[in-house]
Amino acid sequence: MEDGQPCFNSEDEAFMREALALAHEAGSLGEVPVGALVVCAGKIVGRGFNQPILRQDPTAHAEVMALRDAGLALANYRMPGTTLYVTLEPCLMCSGAIFHARVGRIVFGARDPKTGVAGSVLDVYQNERLNHHAMISGGLLADECGGLLSSFFAARRSRTLIG
Repeated sequence: MEDGQPCFNSEDEAFMREALALAHEAGSLGEVPVGALVVCAGKIVGRGFNQPILRQDPTAHAEVMALRDAGLALANYRMPGTTLYVTLEPCLMCSGAIFHARVGRIVFGARDPKTGVAGSVLDVYQNERLNHHAMISGGLLADECGGLLSSFFAARRSRTLIG
């Protein structure tokens, strides 16, 4: 970080664009458009997008799905040295999974003022009592990530008012 601002590189942006593509997939299926991926040594090892409605599973958030996929690919439930890219600031549940997986770095797009725990509602990543600390950077492609969510919810509200 420089001057308190996160530093992102072209690789970070390329991976976040992949996560955005997954978010679009979620949105096209009627799910809240959030996408995530896990990267190890510059290679995508896990992909996920929100699908709690499709799976009838409240834990099927994008981050959890990407971690599950990565665990299978890496044949390990621990993922030190990996980076998780997600289009929306992680919630408490997803952060718990991220902590247990020992993800080394998290890069997120838009802040979540309602459930985000990387500084918006809480900041669990700064809690010194927790036994694992990932490096976390937010705001990468935040306008695109946030715009996708805003459009999704505006369309949903419009359908509710019309129907």
